[in-house]
Amino acid sequence: MKTAISIPDHIFEAAERVCKRHQIPRSRFYTAAIKRLLEDYREQDVTEKLNQVYKDRVSTVAPELYAAQLRTLVEEQW
Repeated sequence: MKTAISIPDHIFEAAERVCKRHQIPRSRFYTAAIKRLLEDYREQDVTEKLNQVYKDRVSTVAPELYAAQLRTLVEEQW
């Protein structure tokens, strides 16, 4: 699909330089950039939804599990 958008000159010029340097077609570059941004927004949406689900829940670890985790960390070589 073709579309027309307005982009600040400095951003357009920077994108053009990257496309030229890496021999990437402009359409592929902008498609990849939009796809990445969409993924970022989707991750933020998931995080917000999880925060809503768990906002009223207590998030503590059972003492037995905490002790087991500590023992494992002590045995682990860093």
